[in-house]
Amino acid sequence: MMTNGSAMGTGTAGGPVRHVPVLLSQIIDALEPRANGIYIDGTFGAGGTSRALLERADCIVLAIDKDPDAIAGGSDLKAAFADRLTLAQGTFSDMETIAAANSVERADGITFDLGVSSMQLDEAPRGFSFQSDGPLDMRMSQEGPSAADVVNSLSESDLTQIIRVLGEERRARAIAHAIVAAREDSKIARTSELANIVVSVLGRRPDEKKHPATRTFQALRLFVNGEMDELVRGLFAAERLLGEGGQLVVVTFHSLEDRIVKRFLASRSGKTARPSRHAPVSAEDERAPSFRLLHRRAVSPGTDEVRRNPRARSARLRTGERTSAPPFPAEVDGLGVPKLSVNTS
Repeated sequence: MMTNGSAMGTGTAGGPVRHVPVLLSQIIDALEPRANGIYIDGTFGAGGTSRALLERADCIVLAIDKDPDAIAGGSDLKAAFADRLTLAQGTFSDMETIAAANSVERADGITFDLGVSSMQLDEAPRGFSFQSDGPLDMRMSQEGPSAADVVNSLSESDLTQIIRVLGEERRARAIAHAIVAAREDSKIARTSELANIVVSVLGRRPDEKKHPATRTFQALRLFVNGEMDELVRGLFAAERLLGEGGQLVVVTFHSLEDRIVKRFLASRSGKTARPSRHAPVSAEDERAPSFRLLHRRAVSPGTDEVRRNPRARSARLRTGERTSAPPFPAEVDGLGVPKLSVNTS
């Protein structure tokens, strides 16, 4: 997958670049690619980040994407850079296994560009967007239960929980109730059908820039693809794979993702505040930091980039540099991961 804020562009080697990732120059500057360095692009997408790395330095890139269309679309880039680029279909949460299968023991930089790609959004048959009618799918891997399966099978309470927690939608209960009522008449199979159900609940002003169904579609996409769990497992894997001085660069597009990345880096850089200076020192407080923060605050796109590509407006980039300390235990508590208790059986 690629970022949900990419723009059109062209490349020099391997044919045209269909999309340029948001904050691309900042990503490459943070990774500081060098000759013979090994870099993992955890979200290959259309290959914009991988291409930029390969063009900046005589380095090696292992690019991963769960979308088979993205991997197939990277054939020209692979041909252009031959042995310097390896493409692997899979999830970045499994990057350790993928890295081992490709003889990569340590990485000098790892990047994740989260969200759904412009390519996926713009392809109606993939069912990610309410902007054009298509089957209600949303599966990045093109495998497993689809969004249609979710909205037509889960209980009203489970749908409410998904939309409220993952979509941060205040009217989640009313939307879930309307979905359940609509599916009693006929199966909800199209993106336009779901979008119209949400609009029937929330209404829509003529001057409203953000579509009322945005949060509901976001929630379903995150749930269908297990994106919160993927992110956490990917961060743990990156911590274990990066060598000393290696850079972790993550671009997020909504508050749930950004909160997790922020807390992950804070906890591992010693920046997490203790509840009280009188509280006893815990084992976590005594651990040597496994990351050093490169920016105090998240980096956001500039005005010009947002003007060129409005989808970039919510992007946030966070970076950390790996120290020589051992990785922290892979504990989810404290990272702000949304908690769901949905019955999918």
